[in-house]
Amino acid sequence: MSVLIVTHTEDNVCVPAVMEAIRRRGGQPIRFDTDLFPTKVRAAVRYDGPTEELRLTTPEGTFDLAEVTAVWHRRIAFGRWVPQDLEREVRRACVQESRATATGLLASLRAFHLDLEVNVRSAEHKQLQLRVARELGFETPRTLMTNDPEALRAFAATCPGGLLTKMISSFAVHKDGKEMVVFTTPMKPVDLENTEGLDLSPMTFQERVPKALELRVTIVGDRVFPAAVDSGAIAGAGDDWRRRGPALTESWKPDTLPRELEQRIMRFMDFFGLNYGAMDFILTPDGRLVFLEINPVGEFFWLDDVFAPPISDAMADVLLGRAWRRAGPSPAALDLRVGQD
Repeated sequence: MSVLIVTHTEDNVCVPAVMEAIRRRGGQPIRFDTDLFPTKVRAAVRYDGPTEELRLTTPEGTFDLAEVTAVWHRRIAFGRWVPQDLEREVRRACVQESRATATGLLASLRAFHLDLEVNVRSAEHKQLQLRVARELGFETPRTLMTNDPEALRAFAATCPGGLLTKMISSFAVHKDGKEMVVFTTPMKPVDLENTEGLDLSPMTFQERVPKALELRVTIVGDRVFPAAVDSGAIAGAGDDWRRRGPALTESWKPDTLPRELEQRIMRFMDFFGLNYGAMDFILTPDGRLVFLEINPVGEFFWLDDVFAPPISDAMADVLLGRAWRRAGPSPAALDLRVGQD
């Protein structure tokens, strides 16, 4: 059995970890570094009567993608090395055509996909996440997404514990050649008077939920891997543990979830048709678990060694069909509200 791993050359250690787990189980991992396409990776798709040829040539060799049994969609960066000095519209067209060619090839494969692009894109909508989570009975923070300063000030009055602000899409800005990640940030009272910029970009505002621990819950097939960290133990990490992520790496510990919550998580994954996801929760001092979001292609590399067997082994089992996996999303008409069958 062969597994195509769609990634790029700067991806992290989770990719070789899963590749090694696949090899130990007798499978063949094929790494498709999308940033090398089309400059250093070649693809050939040929249809001729009953004949079909799906060929990918990478620095590691030439592979018949018709024999691929599973695809792991990790990261994409098509056309990164198309020369920057090309005329802008010409370069844009080259990158666009490369993306269309490669994504069409991947979509045509008669293989299990972890996960289908359409399911991942649907699950990335934060508003839909919160709707589904609330209908399933998850506790969620009070949340406002707006570009209206008056709506923001009215919302702030309902959150006596304070507000946090963040972006709907995770991204970084670049300044003086340095990447600067946009983290979750607490709002000060003066910020409610200085709302310039909302007319240029909406933002997300949430009530500040008190924390005892932060949980990262990684789901692979029907397996749940909850890990917890005390982000408040390190200065500067209390509102967003990612600010001090490397310093907290050794602080993550395996955790447990109530059986009822695990069942709700499985129904959440069923709704979106996901076999993989990384959920974030807050455990409050009084023991409540508050859902924040799911990243359908979220990271797990720093948690791999927290569990035995590791998450990468579970990924390999699902990709090779050795473990249970979802075939697709639940029907759109499914009523997720608590108490409904």
